Amino acid sequence: MRARALPSTALTKARSARRELSQRAWAEADRLASRHDRADLALFHEFLPAPTGGGSQFLRALTGELERRDLTVELNRISGKTPACLYNSFNFDFRRLRRFARAGCRMVHRVDGPIGVYRGFDDGTDRRILEINRDLAEVTVFQSQFSLEKHLELGLELREPVVIPNAVDPAIFHRPERLDPLDDRRVRLVATSWSDNPNKGANVFSWLDRNLDWGRYELTFVGRSPVAFEHIRVVGPASSDRVAACLREADVYVAASRNDPCSNALLEALACGCAAAYLESGGHPELVARGGLPFSEPEELPGVLDRLVSELDERRAAIAVPTLADVADRYLEALGLTGTR
Repeated sequence: MRARALPSTALTKARSARRELSQRAWAEADRLASRHDRADLALFHEFLPAPTGGGSQFLRALTGELERRDLTVELNRISGKTPACLYNSFNFDFRRLRRFARAGCRMVHRVDGPIGVYRGFDDGTDRRILEINRDLAEVTVFQSQFSLEKHLELGLELREPVVIPNAVDPAIFHRPERLDPLDDRRVRLVATSWSDNPNKGANVFSWLDRNLDWGRYELTFVGRSPVAFEHIRVVGPASSDRVAACLREADVYVAASRNDPCSNALLEALACGCAAAYLESGGHPELVARGGLPFSEPEELPGVLDRLVSELDERRAAIAVPTLADVADRYLEALGLTGTR
């Protein structure tokens, strides 16, 4: 008699169970093997191949800064003598972190969002973040005052909050040697986005595509867009070096994302010398300050852009972005590693 094939749902469940058992066994073997090892810091985050989103970009920059200070950073494990661990939002293996966590290792949780507000729907991620925060965290790092206050507004109280903004790698994102004067050329606008989430500003760019004065302005969009454009020049997802080059060629950055807690894309643009026309939402006002002008609706943008261009030199001179060195110092303080080595 021939064996009857398992239904596809049962087969999927069986494969998932085997994969979970394999991951647990690997985590346990890794934990036992690292009992006598030591790093200065453990980082739990799932890095994907570049180009990637802002969280990964920032953590790569932070890790690079710490390693330049001769600190050792181990990824997705906590050795037996490692004194502190930074774990990022929900972008890692929760079970693995719980298995590695131990007394004597200071646990610091970097959070994003709230994710439900940022994405525009609630799939339970914020509650998962809250759960592992309450289980393990001694300190919570919020990326903006907006993010901290919005979590509290939603009843999401995380442990011992501090606000530390993101920063960019100055070796990549920096001002050009010479800013190109406007003279009689068109004003160069730029926008960047790794995510095609509509909350990244699809409605704003669609409106601009239909209504902007294309005799006076040009606009380059770098990244992924959920909508097609007629006039806006689109460059697909690009490396950090390519993004930085596009930013240094521009005059004004259009930050159209909604409820973005601490936009790395906006920080990159400011660091490259772009004044910002920004949606008055999320952490944008905290990052831009006097380095740009806000808008609330797309229809306001022509007037905002006209004023921004007339004040371009003044607005560029007022740009002040957090430095990677200062942000790294603040993370080391939160991690209890001030004075390490």
